Amino acid sequence: MVAASSDAVPPRPGKGTPARAERRDGRALRSERTRQALVDAHVALLLEGDLQPTAARVAERAGVSIGAFWFHFKDIESLFAESGAKIAQSQEAARGQIPLDLPLAERIELFCQQRAKMLEAGAGMYRAAQARLSSSRQLQINRIRHTARLRSELEELFAGEIAAAGSAGNELSNALQLASTWPSWMGCRDYQGLSVEESAAVMRRMMTALLVAASTKGD
Repeated sequence: MVAASSDAVPPRPGKGTPARAERRDGRALRSERTRQALVDAHVALLLEGDLQPTAARVAERAGVSIGAFWFHFKDIESLFAESGAKIAQSQEAARGQIPLDLPLAERIELFCQQRAKMLEAGAGMYRAAQARLSSSRQLQINRIRHTARLRSELEELFAGEIAAAGSAGNELSNALQLASTWPSWMGCRDYQGLSVEESAAVMRRMMTALLVAASTKGD
């Protein structure tokens, strides 16, 4: 048996070696950064009121090539899917928890403050979504998900008042939802020309009228 030489040449790095794995991880990290940059750019354009952000504008805003855009997203719809999820996550993170045991007037006030802030901050995004809604299946899905989240929040926060409405509870939930969503906010801001504070006051008045009527139904 021949002993191995102590100065033998080490094997060249190949598949599965630490060096190769490190390079793969580096490429994957750069790819994910590019993808996130495209999503962030798209969200920024929407929030700024760009109603039709094209692939070229998104790529330019992200500082990448148009080829990089098409590598990561097969179409604008798939980008809307990720942007919608990112926006929903940020809104959920910014939403403060309102104590359920507060008096009705305080729950209404805190809820309307949060909704007014969110709707005004996302006005550009909502306008862009509205412009594409009829032709975009992904935006329709995003709206359904957003509507479900809002309804769940309302039905938790005002559970007692909705229960007190009895057989009209579902109708009350529908009315509360309408009073606190983008179409109503747009009606105040765009059609009536109201300020943010005036629009928030309108939301508060509508919700107060609906909820007080329900809570005093049995009196």
